[in-house]
Parts: sequence; structure tokens; C-alpha cells
Amino acid sequence: MNWTFTNDRPIYLQLTERLEREIASGTLAPGSWVPPVRELAGKLGISPNTVQRAMYEMERSGLIVSRGTEGKTITEDTARIESIRQDLARQTLEAFYREMGRLGYTREESLRLAEEYSLPASGKE
Repeated sequence: MNWTFTNDRPIYLQLTERLEREIASGTLAPGSWVPPVRELAGKLGISPNTVQRAMYEMERSGLIVSRGTEGKTITEDTARIESIRQDLARQTLEAFYREMGRLGYTREESLRLAEEYSLPASGKE
């Protein structure tokens, strides 16, 4: 895990958002184990308290499930994961259209440009 964090927003929020994206994209599979807080904090070079707060938020949102003393897993509720995935897609589209509007493009022009643009073969950046 080579994640970087910025100073413009709380790190626990950045971690929560990153984990949401990893779950929504399928990088973190439903039912898979989440590393323990201290291990994750060590890998990311951040405070265990920060990781604990992010885990708390993820549990509240239903994306991470506590298994008591066994640890935490990614939810197996595929409907919940799909809901988060769609929310993230909407946020991305809203940001895209907002930025295109700032550049003077209409929604239709923006859509046409997006359709003309071709991603690399993998479909990911």
C-alpha cells in the first residue's frame, strides 16, 4: 500500500474515501479481511488512532463488518457496495460536468467530448 495523503483534509476522511473506492471497484473483495488497525497504520505511516477513526466510519456506513476478536471484513452486502459505487460515480460525473461548465462547455458538448475520448486498453488510468 503506497497511499499518499494531503494536508487539506483530515487523513481519516481521505483514508475512508480511498477504502470506499477500493471496495466499490472490487480491489477489496466482499468478505475479505481488513488488516488490523496497527498493521494498517504501520503500512500507511499514519497514526493508529486515525485508522481506528476511519474504521469506525466504515463500520457506520456498513462497508466494514466487525467480527469481534477475529477482526474486520469487507461487507458481503453487494447491494450496499453497488450503492456506494453508484454514489461515487455520481460524484465523479458531477465534478466532471461542473469543471466542464467552468471551461464553457455545455452538458451536451461535455458528453460528446467524453464519448470521443478513448481510455487506455485497461479502461483504467
